[in-house]
Amino acid sequence: MRQLLSHSSFFKFYLLLGLALCAVLLIALGGRSFIEQVRREDYREQLVALPMSLMTHQLGEVSEDERGLLIGRFTERLGMQLTLRRISEVKLGYFASKRIERGSVLVTDDPWRLRQRVPGDEWLLEASLPAWSERQWQGSMLLLGEWLTTLPTEEHEAALATLRSGSWPLSLLHTLPDHLTSKQQGQLAMGNVITLLSSEKLSISLLYQLPNSSTWLLAGPITRGDTLPMNLQLPLLLGAMAVLCLIIYLIMRRIETRMARLELAATRIASGRLETRVKVESDDSLGRLGMAFNGMASQVQTLLRGQQEMIRAVSHELRTPVARIRFAVQMVEDMTDQPAIRRQLQGIDADIAELDELVDEILTYARLGGETVNGAELEMALVDCRAMAERVIDTLAPLHEGLTIELTDGPDIELLAEPRYLQRALQNLVSNACRYGKKHITIRLWSEAQLVRIDVEDDGPGIPADARVEVFKPFTRLDDSRARSLGGYGLGLSIVQKIMAGHGGSVTVDTSPTLGGARFTLLVPRREPLA
Repeated sequence: MRQLLSHSSFFKFYLLLGLALCAVLLIALGGRSFIEQVRREDYREQLVALPMSLMTHQLGEVSEDERGLLIGRFTERLGMQLTLRRISEVKLGYFASKRIERGSVLVTDDPWRLRQRVPGDEWLLEASLPAWSERQWQGSMLLLGEWLTTLPTEEHEAALATLRSGSWPLSLLHTLPDHLTSKQQGQLAMGNVITLLSSEKLSISLLYQLPNSSTWLLAGPITRGDTLPMNLQLPLLLGAMAVLCLIIYLIMRRIETRMARLELAATRIASGRLETRVKVESDDSLGRLGMAFNGMASQVQTLLRGQQEMIRAVSHELRTPVARIRFAVQMVEDMTDQPAIRRQLQGIDADIAELDELVDEILTYARLGGETVNGAELEMALVDCRAMAERVIDTLAPLHEGLTIELTDGPDIELLAEPRYLQRALQNLVSNACRYGKKHITIRLWSEAQLVRIDVEDDGPGIPADARVEVFKPFTRLDDSRARSLGGYGLGLSIVQKIMAGHGGSVTVDTSPTLGGARFTLLVPRREPLA
């Protein structure tokens, strides 16, 4: 089991999720138990609200000398042990004191003890009884009827409104309900309280005829109150869902964080940071994935280093025989005056120059491949972009007399970059434009808040949309308009792309909106000068 836990991320995830569900279940059960306890207390308070309100209301209307007689009558009717105590003599907690001040009834059970303040007085009525029974139901109705008979008939409705009825909805009826039996009507006529049961909702109603009156007092329906109200269920469900969502988020967050590290490492390696490795924290499936990823990155780094070292070695080794061949050709050229032989030697010399240029391109490409991206190993300096563009034009314009190479007007722009490489990138783009342009080449400089943009446009045939990614790959040449006969080795644009990567920028190609040919764009981010 321990080995399974340590080697399976998903098993640990499901195990943690199961524990989370168990925790939420326990929280939900505890919350429901707490809410049920609150509900039961509220139900008991609502149940005793009417008799307690009736007694304290009557006690508040009489003098202290008359209260003893009232308490005796209340005790006889309700079967409760009643006492009056000063509030200052009773030890109450903070919340209990606040409830007493608001006029609420404090209820404790086993045995039942009821407490309520006499309105406008410093006395507290305490009632004790073993359990709530039918005697308390009927006694409350009898006391209420006796109290109403002491009042004028027109004040009955207002008097009932002054009482806290709780779960006893009170109403006065001037006609008897139709469903009463003759026996029930007889019980009412004798001054008894009858109990009406509604089987549909299992609710109870109490009916009592006021003495010497044709008015009946109805209390109810009084529901059992054993269902959890929606206003208590909804917070419980929402709280359980919130806890479960939080636990699942914390579990998934850890897995997502580890996956994000893998993604970040893969992105860095794809951008050229081959030294990037993933931190391995465990030997589960994600840990093994991280170790496999690190092994793959090490193998790729080793292969690329070997390839770069081989390219450098081969290129350097080519320079020596090329130099010897060029020296031999010059010696042969000096030893003969025959025109045919000289023409052949000049062709050989041109091929040697082309081979020498190819070796230089390969060395440059290999050297850039060894640089760390984002300029970590590049020596940065402030570069005057307009002056750099003018130098490129001065270099290439004499070689292409049939073309017009111009730099558009604009502000002076300074940029922190590696001067030699940035000029090489621009020169490669302009050389490429001169190779395929017909009459006009345009260089435009744009200064933006976060970067500098350099556009090189030509009026040549342009580059098809489906080939605009391929042209930046090494030794890639288009087969139609940009053929091998036009020159180039397919490394110039690759070198530009590597230079831009070294500066943290990029190079793109699209269609020139003014000249109709290709438009290559250098995007170089601005950097803060080092203090």
